[in-house]
Amino acid sequence: MKTTLPKDPGLERGWTIVDVNDKPLGRAAVVIANILRGKNRPDFSPQVDMGDFVIVVNAEKVKLTGNKEEQKIYTDYSGYRGGLKETKASVVRERHPDRLIRDAVKGMLPKNKLGRRYSKRLRVYVGEEHPHSMHNPTKVEIK
Repeated sequence: MKTTLPKDPGLERGWTIVDVNDKPLGRAAVVIANILRGKNRPDFSPQVDMGDFVIVVNAEKVKLTGNKEEQKIYTDYSGYRGGLKETKASVVRERHPDRLIRDAVKGMLPKNKLGRRYSKRLRVYVGEEHPHSMHNPTKVEIK
């Protein structure tokens, strides 16, 4: 019996749309990361890039549970002394609502070349509109 490895789908990748309206950020990020990696496929293999493109809509309406809106802090370090910037989640949501989802998903992807490749297939949009309707994306519900 031979072990078969799945092939990289290349141009035949699927497109998936996820609506995060009033969904918890962590649960949405898990679903999105799994689709990007291809863990939802029966022929998943961790060393092969099997994932689909993911479109996230209503990014500004994602829910942060508890007191995370005021207590969760996003840090950015420039590399210089005194170059640490700390920003509350409420300010990040106000200025760049897509970064909440991008950062959460990026933290759940592998920290290697494959992880960087997966994150390039994530499209996050504020509001209901997106320019990818010609790809006929399949809709995924978050529980």
